[in-house]
Amino acid sequence: MLASDRIVRLKTVLARTGLSRSTIYRKIAEGTFPPQIKISVNGAGWKESDINRWVANPVAWRPGSGRDLDGV
Repeated sequence: MLASDRIVRLKTVLARTGLSRSTIYRKIAEGTFPPQIKISVNGAGWKESDINRWVANPVAWRPGSGRDLDGV
């Protein structure tokens, strides 16, 4: 995780990706979108770096890689 990484909420993710809420959750279930991180009993968000990586290259994004498919 980047030193300046922060947690972003659903409203921000919707604005950054242009996806609908249902599409985001479907893609999470399919493994093609970054999963949420639980931040409280009733709250969750996403690491901003994960969203940035997905926006930069949605086709190549893979969970947990941190590097997509660049092989580095």
